[in-house]
Amino acid sequence: MNPIINKAQKIYSENFSKNCYFERAIFLSWYCSKGDCKFCYMSTQKNKIKEPKLAKRRNSSILAEVLLCKLCSWNIEFLSGGYESFSIDELIGLIKDIRLIVNQDIWLNMGVFKKKELNQLKPHIKGVTGAVETTNKKIHKKVCPSKHIYEIEKMFELCDSLNLEKSITIIIGLGETISDFDLLKKFIKKHNISRITFYALNPHKNTPFKKGPDSSYYAEWIARTRICFPDLEIIAGSWHNRLDEISLLLIAGANSITKFKAIKLFNTMYSKKIEQIVKRSKREFKSNLSSVPEFNLEKELSFFNKDKKLEIKKKFLKYLNQMKKNGKNK
Repeated sequence: MNPIINKAQKIYSENFSKNCYFERAIFLSWYCSKGDCKFCYMSTQKNKIKEPKLAKRRNSSILAEVLLCKLCSWNIEFLSGGYESFSIDELIGLIKDIRLIVNQDIWLNMGVFKKKELNQLKPHIKGVTGAVETTNKKIHKKVCPSKHIYEIEKMFELCDSLNLEKSITIIIGLGETISDFDLLKKFIKKHNISRITFYALNPHKNTPFKKGPDSSYYAEWIARTRICFPDLEIIAGSWHNRLDEISLLLIAGANSITKFKAIKLFNTMYSKKIEQIVKRSKREFKSNLSSVPEFNLEKELSFFNKDKKLEIKKKFLKYLNQMKKNGKNK
């Protein structure tokens, strides 16, 4: 095994417990005012989704998913959506409802916020995530032509003045090389980043990208990050067609995993494989991907009025029925 990964494994074990969780990103909208990131599915839909209101998920659907996260011990990685897909008042109202269900601090990955917006959000969130994707500015300009790094950096400076935490997302496989790691290292130090989510590029149809990165190369980015930042929270994304790499990602120093289609693939060979892989990696998986949880809906939703409770129940039971069927069909 790569000696860098062995070193990262040792550093991880000295600074963290063996616990490992599944982190669920809660997707809020299919709209993005930018919509031209070359790797993104939304870039293939730009002419189809022109109205933000028509692209939003119903709050009942979002809250039902949040309840599933609680019952299955999935951490909420962040609330995710395109630039300008929600107003600040809409976000605050939704976050208040989410926090009635889960006792968890909320992160936002919703684009770049201004000072006034951050001031409004501050009482309700832990921090914000900058979708940096790559710190190689030449590549960034090419793949994210409308999403400027300097705007994210300005937002991070505002976060410092408000004592809000900062997180970033990085996609491996956009054309960078391992020599670009120093750029990422400098960025993390400069902005005192407390959490990073790595993704292996998942090529979408009608985008320029055709292949994701090799697992060993992907893991080396995580390992180098762990070595340089022993206390940093690292989340690693892996798709259902790349599950074999999860063990390597954890050994390389990732705290937890994300990006798995946990509802669609609940209690299937894929979810069971994840649980086995985590165990083989000598980590303790604290999330549930294969056993339908017990629950008392009346108790869990007692905070809401009758109409809202009924809407959430309907969507929750629809999700639950899908999860129950999965094991029978796959």
